[in-house]
Amino acid sequence: MIPLAEAALSFTRTRRLSRPGLSRAAFETAQARALSRWLARDLPRVAAYRDTPARLQDLPVTDKAGLMAGFHRYNRAGITADQAWAALAAGDTPHGLTIGCSTGTSGNRGLFVISEAERYRWLGSILAKTMADLLTRPQRVAVVLPRDTRLYHSARRLPWLDLRFFDVTEGPDRWRADLEAFAPTVLLAPPRLLRHFAASRFRLTPRRVFSAAETLDPPDRPVIEGYFGRPLDQIYMATEGLFAATCRHGGLHLAEDSVFFEFEPAGGGLVTPLVTAFRRETQIMARYRMNDLLRLADAPCPCGSPLLHVAEIVGRMDDCFHLPGQALLTPDILRNAVLNASRAITDFRLIQLSPSEVQLILPPGLREEDAQAAARAVEVLLSARGPARLALIRAPLPLEPGRKLRRVECRLPAGDRA
Repeated sequence: MIPLAEAALSFTRTRRLSRPGLSRAAFETAQARALSRWLARDLPRVAAYRDTPARLQDLPVTDKAGLMAGFHRYNRAGITADQAWAALAAGDTPHGLTIGCSTGTSGNRGLFVISEAERYRWLGSILAKTMADLLTRPQRVAVVLPRDTRLYHSARRLPWLDLRFFDVTEGPDRWRADLEAFAPTVLLAPPRLLRHFAASRFRLTPRRVFSAAETLDPPDRPVIEGYFGRPLDQIYMATEGLFAATCRHGGLHLAEDSVFFEFEPAGGGLVTPLVTAFRRETQIMARYRMNDLLRLADAPCPCGSPLLHVAEIVGRMDDCFHLPGQALLTPDILRNAVLNASRAITDFRLIQLSPSEVQLILPPGLREEDAQAAARAVEVLLSARGPARLALIRAPLPLEPGRKLRRVECRLPAGDRA
């Protein structure tokens, strides 16, 4: 099948399976059929699952460390991680395949390999989820992310879509003039960049604005929406794939038309997803444990889609604080302690350096009484769970182009985590 036909088929299927009015039972029946076909046809084609029973519940749970250690066993081409890194460094990829990687800005780089057909299926799916109502007229799409890949190049085959990539790691001063001259109608960027655009008064008037690649913290949304005069939509994606996108009613719907989700309880009403990407054929991802903490919505979305939706992407399991006595604090609890102390606080860094040492960094311009109120709130939270020292630091919080924004961050070595 020619690439654009793959995109069109994926677009149509995605729209059909997520359409308002389709019952959850009907959707689950269609999903189960697709998952069953994938388990029987595609799973045994890689070495890791050649002799594995084709029942999802019988498969072992996998994670990034296991995938990277045996990368060649999970892709049909048998490409090793070393070969993939070498191909990326040389700017060369095996015929018919796309190799990509995560930025490593969060400290743990991952790889993916997909076929040409899968690349266009991804395009069709993301267009269906994010731009279906905009495709009646030409669009200029600005993608502001840390790394360009051939994944985005597929969009350039569409005559009505002008897509340009702007590299976050180069810093916005380098490409601000080009971005403003491009005048995107659709803007996709991490929330820290969208907030920087607002603070620096970038001359941009997009019809649609998407936050992606980082956790969207509560203080950022009103600033971004206020500046652009548009609702802020979200795309939840990672090296492992596209996992959710916002509908026009604001619900962040899981991409269950291509991914089967299982959920492990993480405490406090949060879950960690296990994902099985049943539309992928080249690199198999089955029962793969994500590092993200999600809060699922407890009521259906008013849009009427049968797809489950997420109330909040809270943060990363890696950024839970580990205190003496095996007490665990999730990023949302820590973030809320700071933000609820004063409405004047719109930015901060809360960092665990050792089992009993935490830093709270607040900007110098914040009033001292507000800073002290935040410090007291964090101290109360920490002391209720174990002995810990809090150091309050007043310092600027500049934009760091080469690093993902993590307002709550655990820097403990793995051996010090409970």
